[in-house]
Amino acid sequence: MKNNKKTILLLSAYRSNSHAAWADWLVNTFDEFEWIKLELPGRHFRWRIRGNPLSWLHQLAEIKPDLILATSMVDLATLKGLHSHLSNTPCIYYFHENQFAYPTSKQQHDSVDPQMVQLYGALSADKILFNSHYNQQSLLNGVDKLLNLLPDEVPENISSLLKNKSDILPVAIKEVKEKEIKDPRLILWNHRWEYDKAPQVFADALHKLNKIETNFKLALLGDRPTKKPAALLQIEKEFTDKIIINGKASKEDYLKYLSSSSIVVSTAIHEFQGLSMLEAVSAGAIPVVPDDLCYKEQYANDFRYKAGDSDALSEKLYTRLNNKSEAPDVSSYFDKNLKSSWLEMLNK
Repeated sequence: MKNNKKTILLLSAYRSNSHAAWADWLVNTFDEFEWIKLELPGRHFRWRIRGNPLSWLHQLAEIKPDLILATSMVDLATLKGLHSHLSNTPCIYYFHENQFAYPTSKQQHDSVDPQMVQLYGALSADKILFNSHYNQQSLLNGVDKLLNLLPDEVPENISSLLKNKSDILPVAIKEVKEKEIKDPRLILWNHRWEYDKAPQVFADALHKLNKIETNFKLALLGDRPTKKPAALLQIEKEFTDKIIINGKASKEDYLKYLSSSSIVVSTAIHEFQGLSMLEAVSAGAIPVVPDDLCYKEQYANDFRYKAGDSDALSEKLYTRLNNKSEAPDVSSYFDKNLKSSWLEMLNK
């Protein structure tokens, strides 16, 4: 019997954390489609963003989908050029992040190449989706800035063209149930301990907080590199007696600490949707976030502090520890509330 399901080719060139959760959720949620999912490991960033059409060269030769759904790590323009049978297949290009607003570390090679991959990919797609307004606007601004630097023969209105075929559709999260009794003194960090999350601001703020308020506890979660960053070493040394968990936890334990924490902190200098914050807030934790990035569209001013300012962060933490308040409503990001929007998009 012939299968009349619509076939969707899902291409994710960098399977890590939010990218993986997003792809798995789509495939597991929408069984009305026939899914073909091709992914590449989340490592070797420079090779991944330029090399994915080569990595998939033979696999794509025989695939004839009704729709292509590709992340912005996919070199979609090159891929369509290499495979003529895919050149006219409708394509949705999904931006988990964009390289125009992605901070680089001192160890990274500065190159315009990743930006050009995403620009050509966006131009070659039929529809562009972003997980936040911040993501959309920072890409459009970045495209304008890049094109203004080029010497000549640059067409006009590229960013307008991209905006006209773009929309906002966040990655869905699963609601984390709040414990009936939360620990009112527990501060949660549930991010990677890397440069783009700026953990030193967190460490410095805790040092200042401890001078005016000593009654707090710490749950230190999230991936960390083999060599511990200075910020984590500083926190471990100064707050040994306050740390109740320090390490990447199992999924079960991770959810337990999310549901028992009363405050969750971000010091990120890069965040396009902030899934870990949304999960913690769904469990009833009060967010304390920079007045920047995607957070400005997610959380009211009362939950934000001056970005990069450890003094402002310590003051906000003191206020949150000593004044009872309710977590904001983030239910619009729950999978049950985003399912219909995703289904509608995939059926177009």
